[in-house]
Amino acid sequence: MNMWTGLLFLGGFIATPAALAAVTGEPEAARASPKQVVRNFLDQVRSGKTPERSAQYLAPEVLAHQLNSENETTLVRNPQDYAAHVKDFQRIYGDYDFEVTELLADGDKVYARWKQSGCHIAPADGVAPSGLPVIEIASAVYRVKDGKIIEYWIQIDRKGIETQVETNAQNTDHKISCVR
Repeated sequence: MNMWTGLLFLGGFIATPAALAAVTGEPEAARASPKQVVRNFLDQVRSGKTPERSAQYLAPEVLAHQLNSENETTLVRNPQDYAAHVKDFQRIYGDYDFEVTELLADGDKVYARWKQSGCHIAPADGVAPSGLPVIEIASAVYRVKDGKIIEYWIQIDRKGIETQVETNAQNTDHKISCVR
């Protein structure tokens, strides 16, 4: 607790993070725990609610370690291209549902697992849209420094998504509905 926080506390004033930031001059995100930074990022940006807020949670350059056909690939992402990435999800799967099913923290690293459910409404990987449901199960470990995500390792059940999209494309009589 710094001097300003102590004075506010002793004075009986319960300060919000924004009020403390105004008094101390520290950015609000810099004081958030890594777990809270990742929770907010997932809830606001990855969920598709407000992808334009990605710069609030991501460092200017983020190392994104991804598995693709069992080969690790590392991309350098920035907040703008991450927001575009989320908007691509929205274009392909509509306003999808996003549920964090696990969130664990250890120091500067935070593990998250989620389920994303949408409707295939635009072409994806060369497959015409079926209008049918597609569910993604994924997990990532995020590393946070100074209130920003600086690196992550992600695993997505790409084969599961591919199988769903292909099966949906063959389901021409649409016996499955896209009610989520």
